[in-house]
Amino acid sequence: MSDKKFFTLSIVVSVIVFAVVVILNIIPKPDYTPPFVRHLPFLNACINGTCSLLLIASFYFIKQKNVSAHKKINISAFFLSSIFLLSYILYHYFSEEVKYGDTNHDGVVDIAELSATGGIRTVYLSTLLTHILCASLILPFILMSFYRGLNMQVEKHKKIVRWTFPIWLYVTVTGVIVYLMISPYY
Repeated sequence: MSDKKFFTLSIVVSVIVFAVVVILNIIPKPDYTPPFVRHLPFLNACINGTCSLLLIASFYFIKQKNVSAHKKINISAFFLSSIFLLSYILYHYFSEEVKYGDTNHDGVVDIAELSATGGIRTVYLSTLLTHILCASLILPFILMSFYRGLNMQVEKHKKIVRWTFPIWLYVTVTGVIVYLMISPYY
């Protein structure tokens, strides 16, 4: 497959994933939620944290010129990120949105709850917004990075990874931060 065809495929896959996530926030939720679903946000945070560590290890190994370890670690990070995506979609299929500061779990952050959160809510929402923006934009570049790396297109791989790596790392780290901040409201 040519680079151009693979990039087009990457864009199509990314648009489909984004559309699925948007649709999951619009459609009505099922009447029954399996008990395991409540554990998925914690699982997702663990996966994100593990991916953060794997990405840092991958960076370390490529700086040491250990291409084999670099490749294995990146494949592991990609695999875990794919599991994360499936788990994220599953959670959002079954669960209503959790709102930061909604201490009584009625789906509304009233004036009293809003004032109780103070400025931390702004920090949370800013972190969440940048996390979502970066996560929605990075997927085609992650796919291209993998394609070029696995096909040993080293120079092309280096050019795209220069941008992909820090953004992907940001997404995984902020995923954990967002979870830690929102978890008291589950």
